[in-house]
Amino acid sequence: MMRLEGLYVSFAKEISVEANICLHALCNALLNNLIAGITDLIPGYINLYVEFDAAVVNRSSVRAWIRKHLEHIEVTTSEREVIVPTRYDGEDLAWVAEQTNLSVEEIIKRHSQRSYRVYMVGFAPGQPLMGTLDDTLYLPRRSTPRKKVHANAVAIAVSQTTIYSLPTPGGWHLLGTALRDTYNPHREEPFLFSPGDNVRFVPSEGEAPKELEPLELLPGEPSLPIFRVEEAGLLDLVLDAGRFFGARFGLARSGWLDARSARLANAVIGNKANESLLELTLKGPVLTALRDVVIGFAGFGMTCLIDEEEIPVATSIAVRKGQRLSFRSGSSGARAYLSVAGGFEVKPFMGSCSVDVKGFIGRALQAGDVLGLARVQKVRPGFNLRFPILPERIRVRLLAGPQVTREALEALCTGEFTVTSLDRMGLRLEGASVPGGELSSEATPLGAVQITTQGNPIILLHDRGGIGGYAKPAVVHPSDVWLLAQLRSGQKLSFTKPSTLETHHWFMNADLGTS
Repeated sequence: MMRLEGLYVSFAKEISVEANICLHALCNALLNNLIAGITDLIPGYINLYVEFDAAVVNRSSVRAWIRKHLEHIEVTTSEREVIVPTRYDGEDLAWVAEQTNLSVEEIIKRHSQRSYRVYMVGFAPGQPLMGTLDDTLYLPRRSTPRKKVHANAVAIAVSQTTIYSLPTPGGWHLLGTALRDTYNPHREEPFLFSPGDNVRFVPSEGEAPKELEPLELLPGEPSLPIFRVEEAGLLDLVLDAGRFFGARFGLARSGWLDARSARLANAVIGNKANESLLELTLKGPVLTALRDVVIGFAGFGMTCLIDEEEIPVATSIAVRKGQRLSFRSGSSGARAYLSVAGGFEVKPFMGSCSVDVKGFIGRALQAGDVLGLARVQKVRPGFNLRFPILPERIRVRLLAGPQVTREALEALCTGEFTVTSLDRMGLRLEGASVPGGELSSEATPLGAVQITTQGNPIILLHDRGGIGGYAKPAVVHPSDVWLLAQLRSGQKLSFTKPSTLETHHWFMNADLGTS
C-alpha cells in the first residue's frame, strides 16, 4: 500500500522573487527527470515540497536526486506575459480607497499599472498567488473571511493579489472581476496561469465568464451497461487512487479516502490496485444490475444487500441481471467501497477518473445514471480476504510536523477532540486550544494537522487545496489516515505522541543541499 511522505526544499526565510525563481527552476528540472516513487512536486512561496511513496523509494535516495539537480540548476525567468482584462467593480473598492486615503481611480491605476509574478498556483484549481503590490495597497486580510467569494473575483491582501478561480470562502479584499476564467476543465489547457508567469490587469468592460459546469466523466452511453441508479445515496463517487502531479496547478489529489478498504474491494475480485470503484458515504445508492457481474464490497458504515439479502464483506459475489443492490446504514464508520470485476467505465481527466466535486471534475451519482463496465473480466465468485475491524474509539498516531513544537504536541495529545464538521477536504476539531497560526503559504501534506489562528486543529484530507497558510505541528501517520475517513460528526478522536520531536527530515537547505 502507498505510504506518502515528503520534504521541503527551502530557498529562503522570507518571500523573495529570487528564491521563487530558483525553486521553480528546480521544480521544472525534477519534473523533467523523475525517478520512481515521486508522486508530486508542489511549489510554495519560498520552498518546494517533494512528495514520494516511501514504499517505492527511500528518503536518502530522494535527497540524493534533489542534490544532483541543485548542483546543476539552470535559473531562467519566464518571458510569458498573461493579460487579464478586468472590470473594477469589487464591493471592497470604496473601502480600500478609504483605508489607503486614495481615490478609487488611483486604486485602479496602481493595481493595473504593474506586472505581477505568479509565485504559485493553489488554494483552488488555477488560482494564482501574485506579487508584489504597490506599497500603498498593503492591507491585512479581513478579520472574518467571507463565506463565499464569487469566481473570477480580483482581490488583494498584504502584498499579494489573486483571482479566485472558483466560488470559495475568502478573506481578501475584492477590487473587481476578471473577464477571463483562470480555470476551466472543459478547455484543452484547463489553467490560464503557470507558476513564474508575468500578469498584467487591464481595466475593461464586458461580461464575466459563464458559471462553470462540472466536467462529465461518465460516458453518455456506456458500451457495456452494468448498473442503473434507481436512487442516489448521500455522496456516491467514482474514484481511483487519485490525481497525481496536479497540485502545482492547485488541483486536489482526490481519490479514495479509505485506501485500505478500497484496495481490498478491488483485490477480492482481481482488479488492478488502482481500478475505479464507487465510494459510498453513510448511505449508499439503490442499483439494478443490467448484466451478470461479480462485485466486491469493503468498508464501514453500511451493509451491502442483494435483493435484501446481506452479503459478506471482502468477498467476491456474483450478481445476476435484474437483481437489486441496496445498502443498510450502520451505527459506526462512514465510508464503504463497491467494486466490479473489470472496473467502471469513466473518462479520465489529467490521468485519473476520480471525481473532484470542488474542482468541477465529475459529479456524484444521480437517479437515472447508467454505469458502464470498463472491460469484461472473468472472476470466480466466493473468494474472500481478511478485513480489519474498526476500533470502537479512534486513536491515531502523530508524526512531528514541519512546524512542530513541544507545546503544540502536548495540547494535541492531552485529552480528546470532537469532530465538529467533516468532508473530503478535512476534519475540523474542537477541544484544547493548540498553539499555531499563520505562516507563509506552502504545500500541505496529506494528514497534516493544521492549526488556525483561533487554535483549532484541522486535519487535511484528499480534496484539500495543495497550499495552506497555517502552522502544521503534526502529521497523521500515513498508516492511520484511513481511520479518519471513517469518522462521523460529533465523534471523539484522540492522538498518540510521536516518539521524537526531530523535524530535520522535513527540510533540506537548497543552498547547501544538506539538512
